[in-house]
Amino acid sequence: MGMIISFLKGLSEGIKKENKLKLFILGLVITFLVVSLSGISGWIIERLFLFFKIKNPILSTLFFAFILSSSLASRSLNKSILEILNLINKENHSDNLSNLRQKLSLIVGRDVENLDTNEILRATAESASENSVDGIFAPLFWMFIGIIFWEFNQSMPGPLAMAWIFKASSTIDSMIGYKEGKLKWLGFTGAKLDDLMVWIPSRFVLITLPFCCKTNQPICTTIRDSWKDGIVDSSPNSGVSEAIFAYCAEVRMGGVSYYKGVKKIKPIIANSYPIANIASVKKILNLSLRLQLAWLLIFFLIIKLIN
Repeated sequence: MGMIISFLKGLSEGIKKENKLKLFILGLVITFLVVSLSGISGWIIERLFLFFKIKNPILSTLFFAFILSSSLASRSLNKSILEILNLINKENHSDNLSNLRQKLSLIVGRDVENLDTNEILRATAESASENSVDGIFAPLFWMFIGIIFWEFNQSMPGPLAMAWIFKASSTIDSMIGYKEGKLKWLGFTGAKLDDLMVWIPSRFVLITLPFCCKTNQPICTTIRDSWKDGIVDSSPNSGVSEAIFAYCAEVRMGGVSYYKGVKKIKPIIANSYPIANIASVKKILNLSLRLQLAWLLIFFLIIKLIN
């Protein structure tokens, strides 16, 4: 997906910056091509799986499950965040801030050059929250939609096709979905498609995550406060995603960040709770794992009811 996007993006370099209409149309074409090719590729692999499942059900199922798992970022997200936390745990971590910042830069979009340990922990907590939704729960949701499609007709796009359609939109958004220069118009369609495909999963996380945590307030209050804090964010999804994890992990998020030298003030979330520390970031990862298991159980029960 990344190679195709990079190639198509390179073709757009000759278009004048001020020609917004052409950039928008080209972005629409890029989004259509990448999403279509990804969905069709997944659909073809699904046809092969359904064919070989008859001949060798165990091997074909294991292989298909392995391909499906590549659409989920659970392992890579945990590994990246734990590497940062382990470095902070070391006694001389203050002497190794450059290494910490370098590792953080791999999972966040903000400027990291001047961040101290507290800001690194805050960025890690926010990234763990937002990326759990974007990298785990959104593709998991669309896999489930694909399984539902199969329950009605196995010729329809299944879990892999739907997961790859989502991953295509997410990759387009991460590569060209910026709100500046040419990319403001070139990546507009991809960014909006990604927002649309994360909208429902992020709301499901908002509703279900409180059932996986223990807080001093009722579940309805946690959901209400998270919605109130998260919905004011400029993003239709990231604010809600961060807010529910903030309230469930009892950690404050938001504040001043810099993106390519430009100051951005994000709304404070869960203001009554302390700032991020190692324990609260680990709690976010633990909550994410609990919710993954809960979703899998819920999806399994729903599919059984349909059958």
